[in-house]
Amino acid sequence: MSNMITATEFWAEQAGRLHWAQPWTRVLDWDGAPFARWFAGGTLNVAYNCIDRHVLDGHGDQVAIHWEGEPGDTRDLTYSDLLADVSRAANTLAGLGLRSGDRVAIYMPMIPEAIVSMLACARLGLVHSVVFAGFSASALRQRVDDAEARLVITSDGQWRRGNAAPLKAAVDEALAEGDSTVEHVLVVRRTGIDTAMTSGRDLWWHETVANASPEHEAQAFDAEHPLFILYTSGTTGKPKGILHTSGGYLTQAAYTHEVVFDHRPGRDVYWCTADIGWVTGHSYIVYGPLANRVTQVVYEGTPNFPDEHRHFEIIEKYGVTIYYTAPTLVRTFMKWGREIPAAHDLTSLRLLGSVGEPINPEAWRWYREVIGGDRTPIVDTWWQTETGAIMISPLPGTANAKPGAAMTPVPGIHAKIVDEDGNDLGDRDADGLLVLTEPWPSMARGIWGDPQRFRETYWDRFASAGWYFAGDGARLDADGDLWIMGRVDDVMNVSGHRISTAEVESALVGHSGVAEAAVVGAADATTGQGIVAFVILTAETADTGADLVHELKAEVSREISPIARPRDIHVVPELPKTRSGKIMRRLLRDVAEGRELGDISTLVDPDVFAAIARR
Repeated sequence: MSNMITATEFWAEQAGRLHWAQPWTRVLDWDGAPFARWFAGGTLNVAYNCIDRHVLDGHGDQVAIHWEGEPGDTRDLTYSDLLADVSRAANTLAGLGLRSGDRVAIYMPMIPEAIVSMLACARLGLVHSVVFAGFSASALRQRVDDAEARLVITSDGQWRRGNAAPLKAAVDEALAEGDSTVEHVLVVRRTGIDTAMTSGRDLWWHETVANASPEHEAQAFDAEHPLFILYTSGTTGKPKGILHTSGGYLTQAAYTHEVVFDHRPGRDVYWCTADIGWVTGHSYIVYGPLANRVTQVVYEGTPNFPDEHRHFEIIEKYGVTIYYTAPTLVRTFMKWGREIPAAHDLTSLRLLGSVGEPINPEAWRWYREVIGGDRTPIVDTWWQTETGAIMISPLPGTANAKPGAAMTPVPGIHAKIVDEDGNDLGDRDADGLLVLTEPWPSMARGIWGDPQRFRETYWDRFASAGWYFAGDGARLDADGDLWIMGRVDDVMNVSGHRISTAEVESALVGHSGVAEAAVVGAADATTGQGIVAFVILTAETADTGADLVHELKAEVSREISPIARPRDIHVVPELPKTRSGKIMRRLLRDVAEGRELGDISTLVDPDVFAAIARR
């Protein structure tokens, strides 16, 4: 109990960094897993905390966002600019009849209007569901339907490697089936490509938001008022709508952004390279940084347009001091060669960060030596969509970080390593399952519309102890430092993006030529994990060659996203199954990674691997 009291006192102090319209009466209501109430009785407005209070404190002229478009166009938004734009958007959304608690889907590239849309929703108490602009129309429709969104905000298109790719067309396709809850589609003109507009439903941003009043008074909402839903892959293949609320989430996002990145308002230029379609963009581009009065870079495009120098040119141009990116990109930089970053003055950098997946020691060392000039600390952060904010990370200046290690939980967070039965493996030299043993403010409040699935997915495994099971394996070394070993369920981590094996298998089996499919994540030097599929064709399928494989890869890209496109597809006569009918993905992973097979005694037909090998 003493630990719990200490924890609540700690988090009460962190919540004090925010503006509360009404103070809370209790820091935490926790009667046991899985549902918590943080800062009960307190009210606040998330957007007010991210914008208004900075303007009122005299910082309206400080640049909030240095925006860099892929074609080279730029915009600087001060906090006063951001307040006016968010107010215009909030007035427009309210004018469309949207009210507190309604859901809004945001399907946009990395343009300022995307961030403005999120903050306008937060200002009105609308629940936003940001859908990554690389997802397909069917993936968008699935998320729109699950959240019962009344509005979709999108753009005509997006710039990708110098080309204008349509985006609004995917919204039209997603809504074409009818029976949608969507009443309006609000469209930003970004690329100028021809865009069909449906009369009575579709509205141009420049004809509505741009002409709205820049004055809007923010209303305070309960600390537990829903802030956003963000969909993430689950083992069943159906995405889970992770729900986050307001007060606790913003408290931990702001706290961790400050302490993990040693952020200094008005002095640092911060750049998180994530997309707002992922939780990193929510917590460490929008909410945490803006609550801390950040000046940050937001970049629209790809890191190699017009060439591989783009990121380093941006760092040099804006004098970036804090750079937060994914190991996949670091490994890509390594492949391009150190002569590219060496051509630029990167001495403004004083802190580097890593997110999305465990960073391998070789990439860690290269990142520090080549990008950081062998002088910058690296904060290697572990957290999840479900945790809402950083949970485990070295803190700059307080830890001798080890290449590839997540190190220790940040202050206020409690984690341990246990075995399959929940036995504590101690604080040294142990491999096991990572669990979080006490509630934290930014914890997910549920899966949208499915509390039972929330309980079963994250809390049932160690229900008697009341622990959250992260789904990751971890190792404690001899010094008591944590090393994240990756997923232990059927979810793959590809370039920091979680993709379920079931979702990819479903897309493959949706092709008329495929009778059965099994998918595994295999080690990949660039993306961390690559998707490898094994498919059995129907008897009617004549094509078994490269054309079919190409078609299947395209099918997965179309159904889910290009991120989910398999690296390899193997056409096989059979799949390895146990006597109970379970596909042995562990053995398929051995095949995919070229390892000697493990125990095959439980298979119905051990000779199946000889047939796979012949392919």
